[in-house]
Amino acid sequence: MTDHTLYESPLASRYASREMSALFSPYFKHLTWRKLWIALAKSQKKLGLFITDSQIAALEKHLPTIDFAAAATHEKKLRHDVMAHIHTYADQCPEAGKILHLGATSCFVTDNTDLIQMREALHLLQKKLLLVLRQLAVFARKNKSLACLSYTHLQAAQPTTVGKRACLWLQDFLWDFHDLEEKLKHFPFLGLKGATGTQASFLALFNGDAAKVKKLELLVAEEMGFVALFPISGQTYTRKQDMRILSLLTGMAASAHKCATDLRLLAHLKEIDEPFDSHQIGSSAMPYKRNPMRSERICGLSRFLISLNENPTYTAATQWLERTLDDSANRRLAISEAFLTADAVLNLLINVTGDLIIYPQSIARHLREELPFLALENILMEMVKRGKDRQEIHERLRIHSQEAAKKMKEEGLPCDLLERISRDKHFGLSLAEIEKMTHAEHFIGRAPEQVEEFLCDQIDPLLKRYEKVDLSPPKIDL
Repeated sequence: MTDHTLYESPLASRYASREMSALFSPYFKHLTWRKLWIALAKSQKKLGLFITDSQIAALEKHLPTIDFAAAATHEKKLRHDVMAHIHTYADQCPEAGKILHLGATSCFVTDNTDLIQMREALHLLQKKLLLVLRQLAVFARKNKSLACLSYTHLQAAQPTTVGKRACLWLQDFLWDFHDLEEKLKHFPFLGLKGATGTQASFLALFNGDAAKVKKLELLVAEEMGFVALFPISGQTYTRKQDMRILSLLTGMAASAHKCATDLRLLAHLKEIDEPFDSHQIGSSAMPYKRNPMRSERICGLSRFLISLNENPTYTAATQWLERTLDDSANRRLAISEAFLTADAVLNLLINVTGDLIIYPQSIARHLREELPFLALENILMEMVKRGKDRQEIHERLRIHSQEAAKKMKEEGLPCDLLERISRDKHFGLSLAEIEKMTHAEHFIGRAPEQVEEFLCDQIDPLLKRYEKVDLSPPKIDL
């Protein structure tokens, strides 16, 4: 039961999924410590240390039954969390207590657990990002030829298509996915490095047999599901690893913020809406409001995640020689919060990109309002082809466009630029001829082909590789 008199992180209680929160829970953390101690004991036994099957069996029997109250009592006395859990575990299985943590330092369990948590969290994010890619790809392909007004400097520019615009978001997320794949492919395990990274304690355990020490590390890594190891470390793994991983999460946050910001702008233009539930309230004061609250939340959470990237950068920069402990408290906060925030952002993106609402008539209206101005260069070129003086036509187009824009801005009238040109005898063009020259398909360039080429060359092969991955949208209360 939640104690409403105490602070509770909104990331765990409101935004992130239960599965991500579970990865950074005390239970998962300390269960992993125990798994590491068992893996160490098993591997040491395999290499000849006097550890019995019954001792390992006792450790395995009590693996899931962590007495957190006892651990808290021990820690209050010892002022050391790892030693507190060693004593708690040993109290539960006294016969195995004497072989627990042999040759290891605290970082054997703490750092390796951090790496395991991050690896598992990346796998979770990978599935969710893959779903975002798939949903955006469907959206882009469906709307690859739907012409819309584009904007540079947030001012009307040459038309594009809704699908092409979605591919701008899609490409950013694709790069994030490739970065994530690469990090997972080469994700390293700290292993067994000892107090200063020299493995001296393990060398002493095996009477100077360096081959056994190397084998021990490989066995433990394999037991924990790793194929790569940090070849060099102090007592801790290099904090550049945290920096690299959070940089990846920050990259996803930047992509998400860009996508969500664009959706907020498009909602303002009444061209695209994010999903809106039938009983959803946009404002407590204004009943008509339909605020893009999911996209706003994506932006807010992404901004927070981007800010967290500064912490591991400072930590990596301020490590002292073989290790220092001033990184411990901030890493407990920064790493877990970064992953929970990334999870929350992707949950929202899955919801938003899976059910975007398009308003083609509104999109067409905005295009109609601006196309006459955007078509002036085409009209100018056509007049030159018909033998007209380029400079004279340019001046008349300038005058007509300025007058039409003035009427629109000062009097709120619809654009009459094409009608003005059709009435001007210098052009000799009928309104029908001019309107034909301003059809949207003449202005979108290769946008539909670009969408199809990008999807076929970049996205479809990726989705094909992961077609057996369950991409069912997570059931999350947003």
